[in-house]
Amino acid sequence: MEFLEFLWESIAQTYALDPNLLWKQALMIILGGVLIYLAIKKDMEPTLLLPMGFGAILVNLPMSGVLTNGGELGALDVLFTAGIELGELFPLLLFIGIGAMIDFAPILSNPKLMLFGAASQFGIFMTLCIASIFFPIEEAGTIGIIGAADGPTAIMVGKILLAEDSTILGAVMVAAYSYMALVPIIQPPVIKLLTTKKERLIRMQYKGKKITKLTKILFPIFVTIIAGIIAPKSVSLVGFLMFGNLIRECGVLDNLSNTAQQTLANLITLLLGITIATQMRADDFIRVETLLVIGLGLFAFIFDTAGGVLFAKLYNVFAKEKINPMIGAAGISAFPMSGRVIHKMGLKEDPQNFLLMHSMAVNVSGQIASVIAGGLILSLIGG
Repeated sequence: MEFLEFLWESIAQTYALDPNLLWKQALMIILGGVLIYLAIKKDMEPTLLLPMGFGAILVNLPMSGVLTNGGELGALDVLFTAGIELGELFPLLLFIGIGAMIDFAPILSNPKLMLFGAASQFGIFMTLCIASIFFPIEEAGTIGIIGAADGPTAIMVGKILLAEDSTILGAVMVAAYSYMALVPIIQPPVIKLLTTKKERLIRMQYKGKKITKLTKILFPIFVTIIAGIIAPKSVSLVGFLMFGNLIRECGVLDNLSNTAQQTLANLITLLLGITIATQMRADDFIRVETLLVIGLGLFAFIFDTAGGVLFAKLYNVFAKEKINPMIGAAGISAFPMSGRVIHKMGLKEDPQNFLLMHSMAVNVSGQIASVIAGGLILSLIGG
């Protein structure tokens, strides 16, 4: 009984200054539990949602030692400062791992599929315009980039554009990574709404061409140079992504390539997930503008998906060889989740219809396009 009395008195003293904080923290702890449930039970990007969920619990415990309190530095605050706030180290390192995973051969075999990656950025700029009604233009640009479902790009754009006193960065980070993990839930209904059964049954033959090693080596170099000319502020993101791919394709760094694809990518994703949780503190997170940011981010994500599908349908009006419009939805940046989702949807409609190579090609082009879109926003708005 004495222990319980002591515990109750400690809690009462903790919330004496802000009695409204208790229910907010309890709500955030429940949200953390939901993320952990989705990671374990539904197997939705567990390397991302599990640390985010557990981190949300850690930062919302009363007087949590993982956060800076008075003169004592909190472990998660130190990680956030070193990995995200000062130099965006974690997103850049993650891009090396993602680049090492990407095989550009399908897109080099069928370059026209790059158009669908570009079309899938429609929601970003549409949301930017709508968000500018409610937020300053710098914050609107940051909210728009959520639609790419590309966490590292969202972090980079937000860190450059947002003022130091802006309170939306946490919501932007959480929304970008959450929607990235929720691709299997969000995309299928949107695709089915915009396509007919006949369109979803369109079969596509993969006519893979022999891509030379020299071409694969030169491609990431040329993409970096072109992106640097079109959108100079995208060079850090595009450069690290293409550097990872160059490690993969050069043929002399196979061990490093495998390490980047597996160990580095998974470790940085875990660190990013639990570090982002520092932005999920109840007193900062539960507010009206947070809900508005998350809602606009979902709008951007849905319309990015819709933009790719509708462009594919428009392409079919003029093309002799029809394409399955579902692959247009893979033009968002959530690699490789979106490509896999489209492939599974194709198999569900027709077990003999293999769309994986086509959807992955579009998904890869979307990865590049979203980074360039982020660079364009930075160039247009400034920071």
